[in-house]
Amino acid sequence: MAVVATETPFHVLAVDDSLPDRKLIERLLKTSSFQVTVVDSGSKALQFLGIHDAAVNLIITDYCMPGMTGYDLLKKIKESSSLRDIPVVIMSSENIPSRINRCLEEGADEFFLKPVRLSDMSKLKPHILKSRCKEHYHQEQHHQSDSNSDECGNPANSSSDSINTRKRKAADNEEILPQANRSRRC
Repeated sequence: MAVVATETPFHVLAVDDSLPDRKLIERLLKTSSFQVTVVDSGSKALQFLGIHDAAVNLIITDYCMPGMTGYDLLKKIKESSSLRDIPVVIMSSENIPSRINRCLEEGADEFFLKPVRLSDMSKLKPHILKSRCKEHYHQEQHHQSDSNSDECGNPANSSSDSINTRKRKAADNEEILPQANRSRRC
């Protein structure tokens, strides 16, 4: 008799200092059936992750925030042995290729230009599934020495083509937010 496990929704930690942007990303994530926790700074994100022992499947963070930038948060996450496997997505309203490349080289899984769109949410699931597979694999190895690691297929890793597909021109984003919100720097 097969046991059917009920999956909990994917949990995303959204980090943005801008209230309108936090509300938008929260709405888009919930519309896409994600469980969402929102915080307004990188330090609060680290605090949440420390208290909840990395109980999130993905982190999506603004690049430009006071105090700790999204890039700084990314570096801290990737330097942590307990957090480094959590996929990180960076968002910015500025289409600066050197910034995008620096984030991707540091370990960001995606880079979205703001305003984030509902269609961007589908790009998150492969990273979460890869993360869940790693988690499942580590649990299986911990509980059984003969576990099979081939049960989970990893999505294709980054190549120059996939990095280029992660970059989207700001002009593609015109339909989500009113014009007044588009001029926000960072």
